[in-house]
Amino acid sequence: MKGILSGLTESGAATDPASPDARLVGRTYAIPFDSVWNASMRLADGEMRGWSVMSADDLAGVIVATKKALLFGQGDDVKIDIGLDENAQTRVDVVSGSHSRRPDLRRNRRAIGRFFRKLDRSLEARPEQILDATRVPAWIESK
Repeated sequence: MKGILSGLTESGAATDPASPDARLVGRTYAIPFDSVWNASMRLADGEMRGWSVMSADDLAGVIVATKKALLFGQGDDVKIDIGLDENAQTRVDVVSGSHSRRPDLRRNRRAIGRFFRKLDRSLEARPEQILDATRVPAWIESK
């Protein structure tokens, strides 16, 4: 767990709204925090194959989980941050890091992408509910 919290190595991946990799932009939802939190907990605690929750704090908006890789049984740590952005929309960011120093062959990127696809499905998120975190909302632009 220490590795994921103290920073990434070449064996990890993290979301960023400006990422050129679509899997790593994270999500900003026009969906209540509670719904996103509960769906994320279900996914991280068993609905995602090989994942299990190690700790969760809904006040801090942090879920820490581990996931087992299918090949070689290699383990990874996952930290899911869920909170409200400056526009009171629910923002989800994920960091995934390997226990090993060996290159992960983009395994962590794929895991983050799978998590968000399943989260979108679990929330039944419509396209207009998944917001672009890099754009200024229309109600602010017009002021």
